[in-house]
Amino acid sequence: MLLHGNLASSDQWDLLMEHIPSDYTIYAPDLRGYGKSTYNNPITSFNDFARDIKLFCDELKLKSVHLIGWSNGGGVAMQFAANYPTQVKKLILLASISTRGFPAFNAEGDRMKRVEEFTSDPMINRMLDAQVKGERSFFGEAMNQLVYPRNKPEKVRFEKYIEGAMNQRNLIDVADAANRFNISAVSNGVSKGNRDIKKIIAPILVLSGKHDLMVPETMNLELINDMKAHHIHFDYKVLNTGHSPLVDDINGVIKEISQFLM
Repeated sequence: MLLHGNLASSDQWDLLMEHIPSDYTIYAPDLRGYGKSTYNNPITSFNDFARDIKLFCDELKLKSVHLIGWSNGGGVAMQFAANYPTQVKKLILLASISTRGFPAFNAEGDRMKRVEEFTSDPMINRMLDAQVKGERSFFGEAMNQLVYPRNKPEKVRFEKYIEGAMNQRNLIDVADAANRFNISAVSNGVSKGNRDIKKIIAPILVLSGKHDLMVPETMNLELINDMKAHHIHFDYKVLNTGHSPLVDDINGVIKEISQFLM
């Protein structure tokens, strides 16, 4: 089961699905408010995404899955593994956000604390404006700088990736949810840790990018330290990639995933 990140959709998993051994059955849903999914009921936390995935698994009668979460999808994957521990065989976090969320700061450098702050945030409003005006170049340039600074997807793929960013309908809600997400045992400055991490029983593989401009080393250290504090079994590998290991080193990612899932 593949869970995509923010400003994305299931399309970002195309390279993995083309390269992973054919003996795996792959499910790559669009999370609520992304891609071709609906957004009739707004999310308020990553728990909403986790419940959606639970319903998805139940509908398809999937009793257990290997779960891979990229970026924000890593947070969703961790929440799902905590909420439904027996349904996750193994958990892979690919350039994932921290167990303490993805911090959002205002113009003064202070961490935002209320969803109302996001509605007036200049960057989020710029993205919303670009969506309304159909400014594909805005999202293309942003992705090139932050997600694909080392290697660029080939044109057809990249156009699909941009389309995913253009179609996202939950920008404010997800930014707030990621900022408040905290399954650790310590406060992140916005949310008191709920200690959900201790409910995870699946072995975990953490794959981080050495040159990741979206998820810095400090966030990786939070993730690692929180897992150590709760005696969770995990492997940690640093790849010579940026925030999109699938584009930067698909063969290396497939190798690590295949070895872990054996």
